[in-house]
Amino acid sequence: MAGDAPLWAPTKDQVDAAPMTAFMQAAAAATGKVFSSYAELHRWSIDDREAFWSLVWNFCGIVGDKGAGGGERVLVDGEKMPGAAFFPDAKLNFAENLLKKTGLGDAIVFRGEDKVERRLSWNELHALTSRLQQLFLSLGVKKGDRIAAMMPNMPETVAAMLATASIGAVWSSCSPDFGEQGVLDRFGQIEPVVFIVPDGYWYNGKAIEVADKIAAVAA
Repeated sequence: MAGDAPLWAPTKDQVDAAPMTAFMQAAAAATGKVFSSYAELHRWSIDDREAFWSLVWNFCGIVGDKGAGGGERVLVDGEKMPGAAFFPDAKLNFAENLLKKTGLGDAIVFRGEDKVERRLSWNELHALTSRLQQLFLSLGVKKGDRIAAMMPNMPETVAAMLATASIGAVWSSCSPDFGEQGVLDRFGQIEPVVFIVPDGYWYNGKAIEVADKIAAVAA
């Protein structure tokens, strides 16, 4: 029946160049098994979950420490769901992993409602994140502290989140179109040590000022 025909199928060249194919080859090299199909790889991921997820960590190039003894504790209480714990002894930094790429290629492409377009390369994102990290440290921010942001979606917001994570602090954010009470309800319970705000934002083709809202929230 025509209805059973796939809408699209990759070419052999596309399959050969796919990251999944590279992972299947890595799995074969690590285990000595032959994976001739995705179904066989999936079956192995179920039958030997510890080996599968340990290989995923290595293959994806995750920056961090799997844990004591080289990461033997890959999966604890694997039969419990919820309740299973993956890499319970592992330590990593979210920002370090997101920023491991460098170079002049685009890291962020921003297009604002006011028609502004900005592009940040990986090197520029690194530099902006570093400046914000140093600012937060100079303000005494430490691991476990909370930083709150009432910011639009823009490159500086992303960099501030990464800078927060790089210190080990906790990030929380909301849109600047939140009402005063909404901002207080969200951030009041976490007691942030730094509050990041804009001077305004664009919505529906108009520039919206937020100075009065910020003053009310900070009062």
